Amino acid sequence: MNNHTSAVRSRSSKTASSAVSPLRISDETLSRLTAVFKLLADPSRLKIVLALAQQGELHVSALCDLLGQSQPAVSHHLTLMRMVGLVGFRREGKHNYYHLASAHVRDLLEQFFADAGNGQKTIHWDDFTLSFKRK
Repeated sequence: MNNHTSAVRSRSSKTASSAVSPLRISDETLSRLTAVFKLLADPSRLKIVLALAQQGELHVSALCDLLGQSQPAVSHHLTLMRMVGLVGFRREGKHNYYHLASAHVRDLLEQFFADAGNGQKTIHWDDFTLSFKRK
């Protein structure tokens, strides 16, 4: 037991001496990204984003058909997504047509990569690299 205790102490003191520096991402950016990712964690909202990415712009009724959900349910998803800047819309007569609103997400990801990627806009994992490039 004594050897085990000293090994544990040794490990914990080693961990404490090689502590990681604080995150360089602002609390605001982290909070805004969390809100976006929470919304995207819902399968219906993720389907909406993918459909809008593929089609460019869709009427609410097309999204209702795609999701197999009522108009009020789809409108609720779209309202939540509009509130965090994921989608935008244009009104034509009585109809709303939705599209991905890239500015907000682009700015958040640009800030995230600038903070996390050591200024290179890339994040490296063991077996792949994720990068961000603005058009």
